[in-house]
Amino acid sequence: MLKKSFPHELIGKEILVVNSTNHSQIGMRGKIVDETKSTLIIESEGNIGKEKKNKTLLKKSIVFRLGANGPVLEGKDLAQRSEERMKK
Repeated sequence: MLKKSFPHELIGKEILVVNSTNHSQIGMRGKIVDETKSTLIIESEGNIGKEKKNKTLLKKSIVFRLGANGPVLEGKDLAQRSEERMKK
């Protein structure tokens, strides 16, 4: 079920990209390390033997799941600063 709001902190949460306008991002996993008004920065596992990398995802172009069994969120519904989102 798709949630329209999430009035909590996202930094530190694990995500899985379930849909994206950039098809290469579908299936991407990682931990959110930073958030801006329009982006999420995740630390993702590199390929075997490679370091972890930070990837920047545009909120407006992704749909993602929090954790293994968490809610599915549309990034475009969260396109605001985290402090603004949590005030609602």
